Amino acid sequence: MDLLSNCKSSKVLVPRLSSIACKCFALVIIVLVLRAAFVSTFFGGFEQNQIAISHNYSLSYMSEYGIRKDKFVEVPQIVWGLNNQKIAFARACLTARMLNRTLLMPSLSASLFYKEIDLLQPISFDKVFQFERFNSLCDGFVRLGHYSDISNHTSAFEVQKGSGRRWTIQRDMDQLRQSSQDPIDRYEVIRITGKNPFLWHDHWPVKDYARVFECLVLVDEIAKEADKVINKIREVGREVRGKAEVSQNDIHLEGHHLQPVSYVAVHMRIEKDWMIHCKKLEQRLNVSQICSSKAEITERVGNILGLKTPTVVYLAVADVLLEDSSILSGWKEGLLPFEKKKLGVDGIYKKENTEDDEDGRGELVRRWN
Repeated sequence: MDLLSNCKSSKVLVPRLSSIACKCFALVIIVLVLRAAFVSTFFGGFEQNQIAISHNYSLSYMSEYGIRKDKFVEVPQIVWGLNNQKIAFARACLTARMLNRTLLMPSLSASLFYKEIDLLQPISFDKVFQFERFNSLCDGFVRLGHYSDISNHTSAFEVQKGSGRRWTIQRDMDQLRQSSQDPIDRYEVIRITGKNPFLWHDHWPVKDYARVFECLVLVDEIAKEADKVINKIREVGREVRGKAEVSQNDIHLEGHHLQPVSYVAVHMRIEKDWMIHCKKLEQRLNVSQICSSKAEITERVGNILGLKTPTVVYLAVADVLLEDSSILSGWKEGLLPFEKKKLGVDGIYKKENTEDDEDGRGELVRRWN
């Protein structure tokens, strides 16, 4: 207070401030005020945004520099039907994306078995989908690599995926964040072991899954076989439509038989493996809206708005797991159900050696709808 009063008095008595002590005192006050304001702003903001910064670090890095080509993620074989395998594959891709690593091309499965390891039929990803096309369409978002790209085949860090109710989504995310930092990030390959990627916790938005799905293009061999099935469906549809028009004395326009014929493809998920699973899931969650009976499925299809009849309904179902043999009956008038045997294309499915896995081949039909 004495120093401050002396500075005031010196300002009154002397036109120019000449006291060195007063100048130093004023400078110290200014520095302290600025320091307090800076510390409060910086640390307060850091504390509020710490989680967001940690979560988005690798994504912002990738958007500027692209996916690293010298760091890799390896995942277990992807199993179950093609729909589930697509989801599991996308989840593996998005996990590698968060770690800013290339996903080593995983093995898919051509069989229904997943618990009996000796009965699994692995099939390479590039035997089903176009490898180079995938990387081209998903450039800068996710990336696939070959095992031949690895320079050190002896050094890999294993990350064991947790399981059970105690392995929460937060613990799973914490594990991923830890894997994205040193010392784990120094390893060329991170090998994720444990359960099928379909069973991993889901951290990603739907739009990211859609982005990966858009990059999946079937190899020409499978695409051509799928086209054969679709052409057969449309052929039957044209015959049915033609008979209906003749019976109604409709006038046929020139080239009418060449016009595309719409159809409906339905995945009849009423096989015994799914019914066992969904019933247990309903009991555990105490709900009754997961399982669908044949009657419920036929009713929903019959209530599709704007559906013109007669229309062919192609039924995709795994015959070996079907307990209800009446899937072709009970449909609304004007809806004409066909499955692969009635359609006469069961030979195509056998040729593809799918073990009647309609969860995969039904997807091919829907994909080209």
